[in-house]
Amino acid sequence: MSIRHVVMWKMNGADAAERAAQAAEVARLLNGLDGVVPQLRAVFAGANTEYPDANWDVTLVSDFDSLDDLEAYQVHPAHEEAAAYIRSVAAGRAAVDIAL
Repeated sequence: MSIRHVVMWKMNGADAAERAAQAAEVARLLNGLDGVVPQLRAVFAGANTEYPDANWDVTLVSDFDSLDDLEAYQVHPAHEEAAAYIRSVAAGRAAVDIAL
C-alpha cells in the first residue's frame, strides 16, 4: 500500500510579502529533499499564489511506498533540518495521509 502525505502550512510572517517569502523557502527546502531521502518516491511543494488571506501559504504532496517509508522520512536528517526551519516560521499545520 502506497501512502500520499499531504501537508499545508500557514506562515507566521507579519504581512503577505513576508509569508510569501517564508512559503517559498519552505517549498525550496522540501523540493530539495528529492533524491536525498531514499524513501521519498515523489515530492512537490509549492507556495500559494492566489488569495493569500484565505488559503494556506504552502503545500507539500509526497509519495511513499509504505507507512514505514513515511516514518523513515520523518526522521531522516535532511528532513529534520527542513522541518526545523518550517517549525520556526509556521503558524499552523494541517496534514492528511492517504492510502493509494
